Amino acid sequence: MDAQKPYEQLLAENRELQYQLAEAKDTIDAIRNGQVDALVVKGKKGHQLFTLKNADQTYRVFIEKMAEGAVTINREGIILYSNSRFAKLIGIPLEKVIGESFALFVDDSNSKEYEKLVRNGWKEDCKGEIMFSDTVTNKPIPCLLSCNILELDEGLALSIIITDLTSQREIQSQLKLKNEQLEEARSITEKLNDELEVSVKERTLELFDSREHFKSLADNVPQMIWTSLPDGTVNFRSRQWYEFTGLDVSEPLENIRGLISHPEDIEENNRRFTAALKTKQPFMMESRVKRKDGTYRWHLNRAVPMRNETGEITLWIGTSTDIDDQKREMEKKDEFIGIASHELKTPLTSLKGYLQLISGYKKEPLPAPVKMFVNKANEALGKLQYLVNDLLDVSKINAGKLQYQMLVIDLAELVESCINNARHIYPKYDIKNEGGAKMLVMGNMERLEQVMMNLVSNSVKYSKENKQIIISTTTSGNMAKVVVTDFGIGLSESQQNKIFERFYRVEDKKFMSSGLGMGLYICAEIIKDHNGIIGVNSELGKGASFYFELPLV
Repeated sequence: MDAQKPYEQLLAENRELQYQLAEAKDTIDAIRNGQVDALVVKGKKGHQLFTLKNADQTYRVFIEKMAEGAVTINREGIILYSNSRFAKLIGIPLEKVIGESFALFVDDSNSKEYEKLVRNGWKEDCKGEIMFSDTVTNKPIPCLLSCNILELDEGLALSIIITDLTSQREIQSQLKLKNEQLEEARSITEKLNDELEVSVKERTLELFDSREHFKSLADNVPQMIWTSLPDGTVNFRSRQWYEFTGLDVSEPLENIRGLISHPEDIEENNRRFTAALKTKQPFMMESRVKRKDGTYRWHLNRAVPMRNETGEITLWIGTSTDIDDQKREMEKKDEFIGIASHELKTPLTSLKGYLQLISGYKKEPLPAPVKMFVNKANEALGKLQYLVNDLLDVSKINAGKLQYQMLVIDLAELVESCINNARHIYPKYDIKNEGGAKMLVMGNMERLEQVMMNLVSNSVKYSKENKQIIISTTTSGNMAKVVVTDFGIGLSESQQNKIFERFYRVEDKKFMSSGLGMGLYICAEIIKDHNGIIGVNSELGKGASFYFELPLV
């Protein structure tokens, strides 16, 4: 029985403590809900009764719900009332807060500041920042305390409103960090700006020197130089423009073209230059420019785009070269070619007739040497007729009189027919046909056969050692393509740029060939009149691939 007695006492004491705890909780809830208007607090002078003057339930509910902590203390610093927000702030149950000394929850580092603030608070309304101790994290909590005196029935009490400054401190810390970063960025920006300013000044000086150098160069070359912006707006003309045209330098740049261009050339010039701007490809055209004496002279106008690192056009640089004298000489040459070819055609026809009469003589057999000479004369006559026909074609091209009867034809079939003819004409050559399917184009069969045979003849002429020629036909998109490939002497890059010009012949010290250099020029003009494209890909010593493309129908 004696061993069980202490246990029973412990149970009784535990029940008593639970009862007191429940009573304390009920009391606190009653205070929070405004159901209690007075408190009895045991202090140094014994029990004291505290009541709120003009107690108001709604007011106390408001205090309980507010975001700030609210505490009322007496002269001894004992907490008479606390809302749940303050208890939550310091991490202590509310029932353990009321009746305790408020100073217990103040961080040790701020004890003196707290005492001073409370002393002032009993004298007048005041505010101050105090650090509290968080019992959960053991970290100090920065708070703003606002002290006001309350008048109770039993005397005065000090009301303290506690505002948690933790979020504000974090924001201030972040703002400080951002300000430091901004200051660092500002310093870097200022430095970069200074460096950029120096760089701009240096670049401006370089550009000025470059512009002056360009202007000096442009003013001293024989060609007329001009530049324009990416949209085609002219922004510079060299001194030669004004000396040639007699226009004043004060004349607006955009007006000059209309004042000096021949009326018949303006529309075509504008069309071509607009197309060059759209396609971003070089511009070239021959047109007439009015000289200051009122006469028009032919000029070759060219413009090439200048691009930056990203490939965007920043400027167009153009030249106008006086070709009037060369053009007139060419016209005289064309006139002579036309007359000469016509004059040669008649005697050649007669000569061919006489040779045919000799070959067909039946009364007595011709001696072998005579037959050989007649055959050689026929071969020479054939070559001469081929040259005369070329001269006639050139004359017709320049006069715009080369006639075409355009029909829908199968280009693959035409190529195959030309290959069969070429195999008979050049039996020593291995001419391969890598033809494709049917390719219908709009064209003149005789002229396209002329182009094909000329390209094959050209390959034979410059392929004396490797006698293989490959001819292929393919389609790409809406275009039909024919390629004639040989493995002869090939062409250099400069030769490729000139190969389709009139009278141009490939000159090689190790290789000589006959001809006037007009065959490829005629081919280019025929293909151009068919709205096609002609070109060559070649490498010196490794052969050449001549090609042309025509629109499919």
